[in-house]
Amino acid sequence: MATSLAPLMAGGPALTLREAVELALQQNPDVALARLEERKAEREIEIARAPFVPTLAFGSGLAWSSGFPMSIEGATPSVLMARAIGDVYNRPQSYRVAAARENRRGVALDVQAKQEQVAFRTAELYLEAERATRLLEAARRQVESLARVAEVIEWRVQEGRELPIAARRAALDLAKARHRVVVLENVRRNAEEALRMVLGLERGESPRLVGEERAVWPLPASAEAAVEQALEHSRELRALEARLRAKGLEVRAERAARLPRLELVAQYGLLARFNNYEEFFRKFERHNGQLGVSFQIPLFVGRVVEARAGKIEAEAAQLRIELRRLREQIADEVRRLHQAAREADAAAEVARLDLEVARERVSMVLAQMDEGRASLRELEEARFEESEKWIAFYDARYRQELARLAVLARTGSLMAALR
Repeated sequence: MATSLAPLMAGGPALTLREAVELALQQNPDVALARLEERKAEREIEIARAPFVPTLAFGSGLAWSSGFPMSIEGATPSVLMARAIGDVYNRPQSYRVAAARENRRGVALDVQAKQEQVAFRTAELYLEAERATRLLEAARRQVESLARVAEVIEWRVQEGRELPIAARRAALDLAKARHRVVVLENVRRNAEEALRMVLGLERGESPRLVGEERAVWPLPASAEAAVEQALEHSRELRALEARLRAKGLEVRAERAARLPRLELVAQYGLLARFNNYEEFFRKFERHNGQLGVSFQIPLFVGRVVEARAGKIEAEAAQLRIELRRLREQIADEVRRLHQAAREADAAAEVARLDLEVARERVSMVLAQMDEGRASLRELEEARFEESEKWIAFYDARYRQELARLAVLARTGSLMAALR
């Protein structure tokens, strides 16, 4: 297999497959959006915990009183007021905090799953661009060989040693080869653009591929071993399980609305003499404070609690169905992927052996030419056949690597293999 590649486009960084994956995990927009979702989930925990953190508010109910000092919005007229309040015992809110933490775990698993998806997509596009580049090189060599064959046949036609149809057939073969070059150039260009976007690079910064020899990535010993590993490491399953636990906590939070609630309350008020306190009360104290608790016992909460709890339970039942279905889908998919990888291995071995035969034939024709027993046309035809086998080999190797990457992605081994 060739160990060097021509650069795809100038202007971007030169990257190996591993470096491309690492860059994508740093700059890919989808990964960045997933991390922002994780930050939002962390803030949801803080919001849920807020009632347990005492809040302190300052204000004033400053007013001039004529007669008895009446209240202003339920507060005694005062120059300065301060109030601190925080939940001491609030069971529904405690469950909501726990549910927010479970949701955060689910979102963190989603981030990991998105990273693995981006890593797989990056590797897929890298391999596709690498394959297109190698196929393009082989196709261009074919054009050169067919052009030389066409010249030889044209010369033989002019000498009357070949029929004119042979020249037309050679021209047709050359046109087909040139058409293949155009198609592969477009395939390579599209792969370059797709890879650039996955890597989060600016337009005009398309990466340059660095040719490298890669060992074949290992597969699990059997399809069943792959299924077991996939079910154990599936981020999607773990995220669904976290959301299911969060739903259970939300149900408990709704039904805990019937439990008592205890709040810690502290107040301070600075009073003024012009509010006539000394005229209506036996003793006037300018500085006043209170420290106590607010105790609430719900007596009648209506049917809304059960309605909300029932709605969340229905959502949890949906998640359980999705969980079972996802397990079955993962198991079936991994079995098929493992089978496809084994088939790709066999096809790659056939292509390798076929290529060796074609290369030996070229060597044999070269030896025959030295002895005068083979013509230039036979040599170019052998080289063309060798180029065809190189194309088949590159294609088979690409499909082998891609099939193995798909298995690794499902079994949770992709990141370790690519990094």
